[in-house]
Amino acid sequence: MWRGTVEHAVSMTSTPLHSPELHAHAGFRRILHSPAIGLFFLSPLIAEFFLGDFPIVLLPLIVPLSLWYGSCALGIREIVRRRHLGWPSILLLAAAFAVVEEGVLTMSLFNPDYAHLHLLASGYIPALGIGVPWTVFVLTLHIGWSIATPIALIESSQGARAVQPWLRRRGAVCTAVAVVVGAVIVFATNYPAYGHFLASPAQVGTCLLIAAVLVAVALLGPSAVSRRSGQVDRGERSSRKTLSPWILFALTLIGGAVFELGRRADGAALATSLMLIAIVAVLTLLGIASRWVGWSSHHRFAVASALLFTYSWNAFVSTATSGSADALAWISDVIYLLAAVAIAWRCRPRVR
Repeated sequence: MWRGTVEHAVSMTSTPLHSPELHAHAGFRRILHSPAIGLFFLSPLIAEFFLGDFPIVLLPLIVPLSLWYGSCALGIREIVRRRHLGWPSILLLAAAFAVVEEGVLTMSLFNPDYAHLHLLASGYIPALGIGVPWTVFVLTLHIGWSIATPIALIESSQGARAVQPWLRRRGAVCTAVAVVVGAVIVFATNYPAYGHFLASPAQVGTCLLIAAVLVAVALLGPSAVSRRSGQVDRGERSSRKTLSPWILFALTLIGGAVFELGRRADGAALATSLMLIAIVAVLTLLGIASRWVGWSSHHRFAVASALLFTYSWNAFVSTATSGSADALAWISDVIYLLAAVAIAWRCRPRVR
């Protein structure tokens, strides 16, 4: 009798196993745990906040920033993984993203008074209208930190899903729409904020042409064909044992330090040289080590986390040398550092 009464009460008050409420709850949980959503928000978080540009009180800006940064990072990754390409293609598409953002949308590559920072004063080339150190610096930031680092971090936590597509057709369409909306927002907010500056049609056209070439090489070039055919994984794999992830982490940190501190060097030639040396050294290291036996997600995670923490310590250096640091800036740097540690811990590859 009591058993029947209890069962009847449960059946009257509990949510049915196939109820819309239960399905909605499960769907919401899937969204929260989606790697695509994680990448969507991690890209702008690293690109603009961990760098130290925005204090913690401006964190709500991550929502509009995600439309550009997050959607582009997600779209780049999805294109590459659907076509079974590799990291060279990701970096090339990231370079196209960087050229479009800084040359077409914000136009900081050509604006001599962008944010009143005189970014083009050092190493200025009149014929091109650019400052060489700033061009090398800002494009590398977007390639390495805005796109590559968040992709590598999120993929590191996904195991077998790391190289699988994450979006269905509807998600891909929404991502494409978000990229367009995000681009409009970036231009519409930067244009009035930084002196209503417009690059010349020749400069904008050149940037679009460069971006198109980068996209074509990423999708159709020799590295893409080689990766798609699997030659890197089999025919080009060396018999030498690869480096320890910890050694790779340390070497990448050193490379990041040379890059970040090098751009502060006196003289355009020295600053540019140090940045290029760091870039070439890290890329060469990764190109060689990734072909040795034992290369795994742990190594990719080591590189990505080293780049992540490079931004973390550099934020403190930027705050200390800004000349106008306040308590909020220091508090923000500490919070971002703790967040970076938490993200790295959450994204670490699991031993299965």
